[in-house]
Amino acid sequence: MLLTPRRAAAFVVFVLSTVAFLYFVLPKLAGLGTTAHRIERGDAWWIALGVVLELLSFAGYIVLFYAVFVRGPVRIGWRECYQITMAGLAATRLFATAGAGGVALTVWALVRSGMEPRLVACRSVAFLVVLYLVFALSLLIDGIGLATGLFPGGGSFAITLLPAILAALLLAVTGAVTLLPGDIERRLNKWASGSGRLAHWVARAATVPALAASGVRTAIALIRSRDVRLLGAVAWWGFDISVLWAMFHAFGSPPPFTVIWMAYFVGMFGNLLPLPGGLGGVEGAMIGAFAAFGVEFNLAVLAVLSYRAISFWLPTVPGAVAYFQLRRTVARWRGEQRLRPAGARAGGVEAGGLQGSVPQT
Repeated sequence: MLLTPRRAAAFVVFVLSTVAFLYFVLPKLAGLGTTAHRIERGDAWWIALGVVLELLSFAGYIVLFYAVFVRGPVRIGWRECYQITMAGLAATRLFATAGAGGVALTVWALVRSGMEPRLVACRSVAFLVVLYLVFALSLLIDGIGLATGLFPGGGSFAITLLPAILAALLLAVTGAVTLLPGDIERRLNKWASGSGRLAHWVARAATVPALAASGVRTAIALIRSRDVRLLGAVAWWGFDISVLWAMFHAFGSPPPFTVIWMAYFVGMFGNLLPLPGGLGGVEGAMIGAFAAFGVEFNLAVLAVLSYRAISFWLPTVPGAVAYFQLRRTVARWRGEQRLRPAGARAGGVEAGGLQGSVPQT
């Protein structure tokens, strides 16, 4: 990640203009007046509860990270997990699309710790599979429940069954990846036997399906191990949704929790837009989803903007501090590597099992 003064200035301008629109222009269009003034009139106890719930969400993310990456001979402990995850969360808020900034920083830190790049890639896929399995199952279960009347809230096909269908397709595609043969990379490398540019790109692309299949299989093995720390994925999403629920309580009467549940996950698709942390896209998608469910527009705007004020900005300052702490940690790792004998690298390529039934990949 290259942060030049020009990019930094462009980012600051974008954030300020987006915040100005969300908190001053949009509320006036909705007839709300000044949002900051309305937020100040919210129930302080519910807002404080929202902050606590967001902190618990971050804690769940750190626990999940530890469960997936801290296996075998690695230099990473709870302190390093905190530094990597909080710095990654801050990078997710500030850079690139769909969390790419956080992924890049996390991969950089793990490789610097001495973990083999292929192992980092495999475990990163496993981490994302476990994390977004909760996302997909939530859309599937809640969408079907709302559409059939099993859950209160109702909703049209576009806001209930359509997300459920997309989630089912996502789960099917992820499951199909595990059917790829173990030697898929070797088979694809036959196409890269030449020395030209095409052969070079084919050789690089051949590693993708193999690593994806290995990562998904590792995620399945982790789930089968019934490691309670994997519930960190549920905590990450569950407590974050609860922040939105608390913000509805802070400003009025909330809709059914199943509606908040669905609108939250539909709104998360806004993270796919090329905006820092989905800023602007997530808010618009969530407010639109609540409008589709018939939730009072003014209440939805206040609740969503308050939720995003907590979830977007809360990790930014500690994440920035964690980033500088992480840089010192990486410098220490480099010093240790220079002092270690050649070939003694932490987290090398593992072929056996992990302390039981979970393969160390």
